[in-house]
Amino acid sequence: MTDSTDTSDAPNFPKKIQGKQQPMVVVLSGPSGVGKDAILERMAELKYPYHFVITATTRQPRLGEVDGVNHYFVDREHFQKLIDSNELLEHAEVYGNMYGVPKQQVKEALTAGQHVMIRVDVQGAARIRQLVKDVLLIFIMPPDLQSLQARLEDRGSDTPEAIIERRAKAINEINDAEWFDISVINHDDQLDEAVRQVINVIDTESERDPPRNFDL
Repeated sequence: MTDSTDTSDAPNFPKKIQGKQQPMVVVLSGPSGVGKDAILERMAELKYPYHFVITATTRQPRLGEVDGVNHYFVDREHFQKLIDSNELLEHAEVYGNMYGVPKQQVKEALTAGQHVMIRVDVQGAARIRQLVKDVLLIFIMPPDLQSLQARLEDRGSDTPEAIIERRAKAINEINDAEWFDISVINHDDQLDEAVRQVINVIDTESERDPPRNFDL
C-alpha cells in the first residue's frame, strides 16, 4: 500500500493521511451478495493506505478471482494446519466451506500504523467482536431484499436452492444488525457513495478520544 491517499479520479472522497490517525481493526460484514468485496476493491483501487486482509478459504475460486488477491484458496488439510498452529485470528464454516483471518497480517499492519480492513460474514464478525476489544464493526446493507436476490443471481455462482438459502439467512442477519457500530446501505449503481460513507466512518472513529484499544 502507498503512504498517501490518491483519489484523483474521485475528487469528493476524503483525502486524509492515515499517519495522523489511530490505526484500527475494521470489520466489514453483511449478507452474502451485498457488495462487501466490491467496496473493498474500490477502496484499494483509490489507493487508500489501508491493509486489506486476505482471508484463507477452502471454497473454489469464483470466475475472475485470483489466489493471493481475493483469498488464499487452500484445501481442508492445509486449512486445518492453520488452525492447529494458531495462525488464524478467527475461523468458521460458512455454506460448507471454511474461512479464516490470518492473525499475522493484522498484527503487522497495526504495527505499521495501518487501518486493518477485514471482510467476513456476520458469523465471523460476531467471533471477532468477542476476540478483539474495540473492533469497529460496519454492516453493509442491501437497499432491499429484491436487489440482494438480483445480485446473487447475477454473479452466477450459486444454484437456485443456494440463493434461496442465502436470502433467508440475509433476513436474519439484517434483523440482528443492531449490534454493529453502524450500517451503510450499498444502493444499486451507487458504489462510490457506499465507499465514501465507509471511509468517513473510519476517519471519524480513528480520531476519537479516547482512541479504540486493540489487544490481539
